[in-house]
Amino acid sequence: MESLDDEIESILFICREVSVYKIPPLKANEGHRANDWGDLASPLWKGRLRMIERSSGVKLQFEDSQTVFANTHYDPKRPSVEAVLDSSRYFVVRVEDGGKKAYIGMGFAERTESFDFNVALQDYTKRYTASLEPPSPAEDKQSPHIPAGPKKDYSLKDGQTFSISIPGRTKPTGGNNLLGSSGSSSTGGGGGVPLLPPPPSAAKPRN
Repeated sequence: MESLDDEIESILFICREVSVYKIPPLKANEGHRANDWGDLASPLWKGRLRMIERSSGVKLQFEDSQTVFANTHYDPKRPSVEAVLDSSRYFVVRVEDGGKKAYIGMGFAERTESFDFNVALQDYTKRYTASLEPPSPAEDKQSPHIPAGPKKDYSLKDGQTFSISIPGRTKPTGGNNLLGSSGSSSTGGGGGVPLLPPPPSAAKPRN
């Protein structure tokens, strides 16, 4: 039996270098601002950020080549990541360590990295929300690709007939044969090639 350490991990997002800052307490009724964190060019720590998904959920892990600096579980019902008010590259993250919680600032060097980080969080939140909503009975019974509607009856009713016109064939004068061929053909088969008339007989000599 495989242990929890052998559980397959899926990396939803990775950034090779993020900056971590010590942030001041949040003022009442105000959001976080990166400009309040002091000198942004001198972070508290720099390292890699990985967004890891396992069966137990998603974890944000700050790490370097030797140690794990901090980590936190991401719960869509109570998100641990908050964007700041004055920049799209900086966030506030709630981290946990031995039951203790703290808030740190996090910054990306490029806006494309912060955009990809946001997309990864949103995609996971959508999948998590969808997993909590079982499909309705109507969705289970019918594929959404097949439109609903009454079934049509294409069978022939009593007394109804139809014919097929084949180019190069003469129209039959009677009968209900669909291919328009006579049932008295001497070929005894498909009636696809009409028989040619016999050649005229040679004239008999007069007595």
